[in-house]
Parts: sequence; C-alpha cells; structure tokens
Amino acid sequence: MTTDTAPAARPKTRIDAVADEYTDTLIRLNPSFATTLGVPGHETEYQDFSPAGIAEFAEAARKALTDLEGLAPEDDVDAVTLDAMQERLGLQLLIHASGWEYADLNNIASPAQDIRAIFDLMPTATEQDWAHIAGRAHNVPGAVAGYIESLRQARDSGRVAAARQVNIVIEQATKYAAGDGFFAKLAAGAATPEGPLSRGVRQKLDAGAVAARRAYTDLAEFLRTELLPAAPEKDAVGRARYALASRAFLGATVDLEETYAWGVEELDRLIAEQEKVASTIKAGASIAEAKDILNNDPARQLKGTGALREWMQELSDKAVSELAGVHFDIPDVMKKLECLIAPTDEGGIYYTGPSDDFSRPGRMWWSVPAGEDTFTTWAETTTVYHEGVPGHHLQVATATYRRELLNKWRRNVCWTSGHGEGWALYAEKLMQELGYLNDPGDHMGMLDMQRMRAARVVFDIGVHLELTVPARWGSGTWTPDKGYGFLKENLPISEGQLNFEFTRYLGWPGQAPSYKVGQRLWEQIRAELEARPGFDLKEFHTKALNIGSVGLDTLRRALL
Repeated sequence: MTTDTAPAARPKTRIDAVADEYTDTLIRLNPSFATTLGVPGHETEYQDFSPAGIAEFAEAARKALTDLEGLAPEDDVDAVTLDAMQERLGLQLLIHASGWEYADLNNIASPAQDIRAIFDLMPTATEQDWAHIAGRAHNVPGAVAGYIESLRQARDSGRVAAARQVNIVIEQATKYAAGDGFFAKLAAGAATPEGPLSRGVRQKLDAGAVAARRAYTDLAEFLRTELLPAAPEKDAVGRARYALASRAFLGATVDLEETYAWGVEELDRLIAEQEKVASTIKAGASIAEAKDILNNDPARQLKGTGALREWMQELSDKAVSELAGVHFDIPDVMKKLECLIAPTDEGGIYYTGPSDDFSRPGRMWWSVPAGEDTFTTWAETTTVYHEGVPGHHLQVATATYRRELLNKWRRNVCWTSGHGEGWALYAEKLMQELGYLNDPGDHMGMLDMQRMRAARVVFDIGVHLELTVPARWGSGTWTPDKGYGFLKENLPISEGQLNFEFTRYLGWPGQAPSYKVGQRLWEQIRAELEARPGFDLKEFHTKALNIGSVGLDTLRRALL
C-alpha cells in the first residue's frame, strides 16, 4: 500500500546547509536548471556560457569543498552527502583544469543543444507562459555569443572537438534557424487553451523567434568558418581524457582494459541467449529470422506517432499500477508519468523528471526521426520500463519526493549516469525476473537492448583507446569505420538512429558504456548483499532509491 505521507522530518545539518547553499548558487548561475526544477523567477534567463561564466561554476564548486572541510557527518545521510560531494565536485575541478569544458561540443549534450532544449520544458498554458518563452528567445543571442567565446578560447589553446561533431552541429544549428525550423514553428504554433495570444505577446514572441534564429545562424557560421578549419579529423580522444570522462559518468574508477574484455564476453553471452530465444519463436530460426517474424506480426505493430504515444502510456500506467506496493513503494504523487512524442526528430528516447513540487510530472519523450511512422511493440516494451517504472521515473521521482530526507543537492543536482542508466538497465532485467518479459518477442527486445549496451562498451572503449578488435568482429585496431559496421550488426535500430548514435558515442566519450558498466556495478552490489542473511529485495530497492543518484563508488560504500 502506498500513500503520499511525507517521510519523517530529519533535522537539517551543517553539511545539508553547504549542499543547499551550493544548489542555490547553481540555480542562480544556471537559470535553465531552475526551469528544469520548476523554480520560479528565472524563466527568461540563460547561464553565462562564456569563459567567465564557466569559471564561476568552478569557483562555486571550490567554495563548497572548502566549506565542507572539517565538518563531521551527523548521521548516515550526512556521510553519504559528504562522500558524494567530495567525489563529484573534486572531479568537476579536475575536468575544469583540463580545459575541455570550454570546448564542449557534440551532437547531443552540449550548449548547442541545451540552449534550444530548455524550451521543451517551459509551460505553455497561459499568456504569461508565452511571455516567458518570448523573453527567453530574446536572450538566445547572448547565450550563443557566450558559447562562441568559450569555443574560440578553447580553439586558441588547441582544444577543438572532432570535425565530425562540428559538422553535425552545423547541420543542427542550421535546422534550428530555418524558416521551418524549431523557433519558427514554436512561434507559429503559439496559443493558449483559451485562444490566440494578445497582440503584444505575439509581437514579442515573433521577434524573439527571429532573434533566436539569427543567433543559431551566427553559431553555424562561426562553426563553419572558424572552428571547423581547426578541428581534428581523428575522433579518438585517447586514454587520459577518456579515463577522466569515464570517472565522471560512473562515479567510479574501473580498469578500462578489464572492462573492455568483460564487454566482449558479455556481448557473446547475450548473442547466445538471443539464439536460444529465436528457437522458441520458430524452431531452427536464426536471430534475424526470428526478428523478421516479430516485425511482420500485425499484433505487434503500431502505425503513427499517435498510436505509439498511446501504447507507451498504457504500458507505463499498467507497470505503475501493478508494481506499486508490491515490489516498490510508489507514493500517489509519483504515479503520474506522461508519455509524449518529442518536438524534435533527432532520434532517441529520454526522460525528464518532475518539478520539485510535482506540479509538472515526470515525462517520457520519444524523438522520432523524420520519415519514420511504423513501430514494433516487441522491440520497445523494455524501453518503456527503462525510461519509466521501475526505471528512470521511479529513480528520479523518488529522489525528488524525499525532500524531508535528502537536501536539495542530493535530490536535484547529483545525477551520475552510471548510477542512473545502470539502474534503468537493472530495471529491465528486473522486469524479466518478475515475469513481465516472458513473451518471447518482449524477451528478444530486452536482449536486443542489453546487447546494444554491451556493444557500446566494446565500441566506445575500443575506438577511443584504439584497442585490438576481437577476432569475431574483425582484425587490427578499432577505427570509427570498423566501429560503424560493428554497431550496425549489434544495434537493432533504424539507419537514422544508428547514424545519430554512432556520432554520439564518438563525441561523448565514456557516456555510452556507463549504462552497461553501471548495471554491472549495481548487480555486483546486490549480489554481495544477497549473500548476507535476511536479504529482502524490496527493502534493497527502497534503501538504494532513497539514497538518490550518487557516484557508484559512493553507492557501494553506502549500501555495503
């Protein structure tokens, strides 16, 4: 049984005070973060993306670490906060010292996308909401100008993203700026449930959209004429940079060669398991033949994004209803999860958390590549569990809900990819364990996603460290071209999605492996606890989720 009763109040400690003050500083420095949290008062602003602005974030981290010096934990929650802040902020300063923060540019998670993407989370129900959107659109030029300044400084110090990333961002920026691009469509479709906008707000919004489009045109021109000539053709970032990135995404230090070898073995294991499932779909069928049967099963097909959204919502609601109170504690306020089609067509599926007061619920977004309108349920069932419940939604919303236990930094700031994505992959395997993926098609889909994540471990570490290609997949050392063919064999996605993911892995080193490596570390922790007397799975989940998203080394210390 679940309720909305808040956990018992916990007295605020000196460590909590440092964490909360640091969070307030981040909200001031990054107004988009305030929008993400649903905190009012910063609706039209952007952070300073210039070198001076980046330095402010480093100084804030430095101050918080100084303020923590000499403070002793007053309870177990404090101990985790101290451990997590020292690990996360200390690593942030190491990355800042490397100088690569100023060169931040890739096809998915850099200021080039973030400046635009914040509009996806802005309310649109009232005239005032649209006035805020118009105001932020007017501030896009300043944000872009600061970003260009940082990229230029990084270039002058010899730090430039690979040419492949620069080229794709030129393409993205050009699309955003187009007459039928994001900002033009945003303005053209603006209205409230009561009807059209007033003349004043309409004029301000139209002018803001024009300003934002010009800013992205300027960004594309800068990238084309100033950054691209200095961009290296080589995609591999090398061991030193990769090791730092891996630590950032995992919150743990792993042996990269051992992890690569494990990834190769895990990929082989998953392929063998898929072969067994294929034979249950049709005796003697290969994996490809079994998938072909599933793809041509009318009962497993969805036509159009509307049908996709409705199916996502129905499956998500069912999981929430059946898991709540049985396998997980899910308060009523967390049970609402909206499934939406994203306003972009860049590919990918992602989750955005609820506002701090849950007035905006958690949301699952599906970015459908242009021209794709047919979807297969067998391939996507496990993804709904990954993004929703018991995956990201349960994880993120639990941390947000536990306001009486966790300080603001623990609830809203400390997101570690290996912890978060590792949990979501663990959640997929858990749903198989609980019997939700017994259908051979759904089981095959889960294995497909697990296989994809294992292949990414091999590709990402292999290409960026230029390791030896396993005999099963070729010879010599890894290159992007060899890697593309390898991904094509192991990633069950469309060509448009494959191209996006391939570019993502090359431009965001260390992030893609954090899913599967994070799952491995989660499962290792559970296995160690299961070996102890009195282990209870639901209690393990509750305790782990109540910790919030921390680095995986911190999680291990907290649970073991």
